[in-house]
Amino acid sequence: MLKSMTGFGKASSASASNVIKVEVKSLNSKQLDLNVRMPHALREHEIGLRTMVARKAERGKIDLSVSIDRLEGAECETASHFDSAVMRRYLDQVDNCCEKLGIARPDNVFELLLRFPDTVIVDSDSVVDDSDAAALAVAAEAAVDAMMEHRRQEGIALESFFTERIEAISALLAEIEPFEAERVPRIRARLEENISRIPVLDFDKGRLEQELIFYIEKLDVNEEKQRLRRHLEYFMETMQSPVAGQGKKLGFIAQEMGREINTLGSKSNHAGMQAVVVKMKDVLEQIKEQVLNVM
Repeated sequence: MLKSMTGFGKASSASASNVIKVEVKSLNSKQLDLNVRMPHALREHEIGLRTMVARKAERGKIDLSVSIDRLEGAECETASHFDSAVMRRYLDQVDNCCEKLGIARPDNVFELLLRFPDTVIVDSDSVVDDSDAAALAVAAEAAVDAMMEHRRQEGIALESFFTERIEAISALLAEIEPFEAERVPRIRARLEENISRIPVLDFDKGRLEQELIFYIEKLDVNEEKQRLRRHLEYFMETMQSPVAGQGKKLGFIAQEMGREINTLGSKSNHAGMQAVVVKMKDVLEQIKEQVLNVM
């Protein structure tokens, strides 16, 4: 069964005094690209959080965010405070720069000061305790599990999408068959007609026959059709494999399908056959686009 790299999950868990909320979303990526946003008070648990996500998610561009809400009625001390001494030094520097540049102090100077480092001091001990760490672990695992379930549901939709497209290419490949009966005789007749238009030409008819046969054999597409059919079958087999991580393999198979379709087009030498090949390319591009989302 396929899994998509697109997913979303969220969960929350209550500790003695806080509610820990975790949201996680995932998009496609060749490797694991994990971005974690969490309160400073919980930063010491980030490594464990990353390890758990990497184990479950495997790969994808993943954004995980953690927030803390105080339970109603819980005792609450101020978790942070302004460092007025640091802000005073920053303000002096701002005033000094304004004086040298001949400009007025900004109206939003307080907002500006808050952007500088160390102007706000966070007291971790007053925000979280061991029960909060346990709640974080519970919420994070539940959120990631929800994301993985979302990925599985998206994978079911991808399977249906790919099956329809593979069957479409197979049907288009069958449409080529009627052109085969008329294509080679038409090419041969055209070549002989062009040769007959030359007014005076002394040539070895046996050698010409050999060259015509050699040229026509180069236009034969039976091998390309057989290989393309095998690639279509292999794509379906790989998609239905119970082994995880089929995305990269499906991408390689799609590339091989593209090579055979391109060769069919270059050898076709027939307007109707080329029109079918163009339709195949269009369907294959849809497959390639969605394969990027497969785990």
